[in-house]
Amino acid sequence: MKLYRHLIAAALFALSGAASAAGFTDIKQINAGDLNVGYVDQGPANGPVVILLHGWPYDINSYVDVAPLLTKAGYRVIIPHLRGYGSTRFLNASTPRNGEPAALAADIVALMDALNIEKATLAGYDWGARTADIIAALWPQRVTGLVSVSGYLIGSQEAGKQPLPPAAELQWWYQFYFATERGRAGYQKNHRDFAKLIWKLASPQWHFDDATYALSAASLENPDHAAITISNYRWRLGLEPGEARYQELEDNLAKTPNISVPTITMEGDANGAPHPEPASYAKRFTGKYQHQQINGGIGHNLPQEAPKAFADAVIAVGRL
Repeated sequence: MKLYRHLIAAALFALSGAASAAGFTDIKQINAGDLNVGYVDQGPANGPVVILLHGWPYDINSYVDVAPLLTKAGYRVIIPHLRGYGSTRFLNASTPRNGEPAALAADIVALMDALNIEKATLAGYDWGARTADIIAALWPQRVTGLVSVSGYLIGSQEAGKQPLPPAAELQWWYQFYFATERGRAGYQKNHRDFAKLIWKLASPQWHFDDATYALSAASLENPDHAAITISNYRWRLGLEPGEARYQELEDNLAKTPNISVPTITMEGDANGAPHPEPASYAKRFTGKYQHQQINGGIGHNLPQEAPKAFADAVIAVGRL
């Protein structure tokens, strides 16, 4: 009965307009850890696996033009909806709608286990890059290579207590908004308009059309999306606790562990979202490493704005 309900959820998501000729239409569902995960699985079943992870407030369609480039190169491409997005659902109504970083990373490890994937290249941006970084740091035996937009994004609640220069604090305006009950209610009510504003601010030179935005915005209609978003940003400021079962992982992440797997970091020349300078994190990558600056007005959603550059980096990291 539970599986039947999840299949219905996936079908309704597809009919909602999230899947169209311009987006992914082949969403699969699988139970993994706390979730029934909606995901794309394309390319040869026996090909090297790459898992592509999206950010906030975007979705799997960030990779709609990346995936065919990678499948053509022989890769098996897995693209999951993170918790709180698309057709991904919690299996238990009582599970905390927790957005802390360790929880998202554990979700992807559980997905790999459910799909019998021992190792994969991980690639992502925003929340997806942070998730990939965490897995590469804590489970390096599961990672063939890493492609991370904006580099090393592992943080902790302790680090979140440290004040930033005023200009940097200004970039995080939405984090402080979410810390209030007004912000929680505002995001719940206005998440589509809010997300569209974030897209524009984060990628000021990316002139996406309404259809492109609507394709991804449908994923934000997940019933847990607002709760996961608010949890994540409140956790960062120490305003909301995480779950005890992830505390050991968070303690290890608070030590800012190095990443030893082969890595390519990337940055767009027009990223309007908060992001560190490449020189500040290069030393965190102790294995084979390259950094790529992508020019041409490329903003925060790098894989959707520069899909060939992103796909080329995924292929190149396997050759480092």
